[in-house]
Amino acid sequence: MPIASLVAVTSRAGLARPLQIVLFCMLWSFAFVAGKVGVADCPPLLLLTARFLLAGVLILGLARLFGEHGPLRWRDIAVCALLGLANNALYLGFSYTGMLTVSAGLSGLVISANPVVTAVLAALLLNEPLTWRKIAGLALGVIGVTFIVWHRLTLGIEGWQGVLFTLASLASLVAGTILFKRLSPQGSLWIGNGVQNLAAGVAMAPLAFSLSSVRDVTPSWPLAAAFAFLVLGGSILAYWLWFRLLKLYGATAASAWHFVMPPLAMLFAWMVLGEAIDSRDLLGVIPVAIGIYLVTRPARQSAPGAS
Repeated sequence: MPIASLVAVTSRAGLARPLQIVLFCMLWSFAFVAGKVGVADCPPLLLLTARFLLAGVLILGLARLFGEHGPLRWRDIAVCALLGLANNALYLGFSYTGMLTVSAGLSGLVISANPVVTAVLAALLLNEPLTWRKIAGLALGVIGVTFIVWHRLTLGIEGWQGVLFTLASLASLVAGTILFKRLSPQGSLWIGNGVQNLAAGVAMAPLAFSLSSVRDVTPSWPLAAAFAFLVLGGSILAYWLWFRLLKLYGATAASAWHFVMPPLAMLFAWMVLGEAIDSRDLLGVIPVAIGIYLVTRPARQSAPGAS
């Protein structure tokens, strides 16, 4: 069965979309933790180069093995390569470099500002309506995330240099989101994701090997486990789900799910890395949950015959 058809089959049951959203949020949030584990034993750019190249080869190899159709035109290949630079190389390159001096929890918090920036740019560049309901939802999301960020920063354990790299990572993700909706590559999302990973790996390799060496890698079981998750759960499945959600819901609504990343990222970081978490952080989850509902809830349809 073609790979993309696996989700299409479950879509008929009416459960696919909610399950895809839950799975995307879990995978994306845990990737911050896996990245933090990985950079402890491997230079970040080397880790990402290996991740992108392996993921690209696996994706395109599986596409051929399972008879995945939907070949891309040259224009779509160029667009996917550009998206690979923004969504993969720049976004994760800056993010992983930042995680050398900031916690996985704070990295997830900063990236969660994605919905606000994306919503404004989508209204300006993509003609996506920015209704009062969406504005209220985004404001609640900002309030919740800001509350959590403020409390985390008062702990005084984060490096500002890492925060700046993480902000650059946020800008790259927003740019990639807008470019995806603006340029609208056609064809298979699965194959497009493979092209993006390969393009990112090829582009990052010269910089990675010029700034670090394979001798800097410390082989360990945690590194192996983190790398396996980042390739399979991150680059392959999470990114495929992300682009699918963008197509289904639009840039603003899909990006709103990034508001749920802070509590999840902090929870996973506490469970796996032992990073500090406080009950006051959890208070920020309430406005975040309400904000996501307001932004993603479909607009009410008028009843037939209503004036």
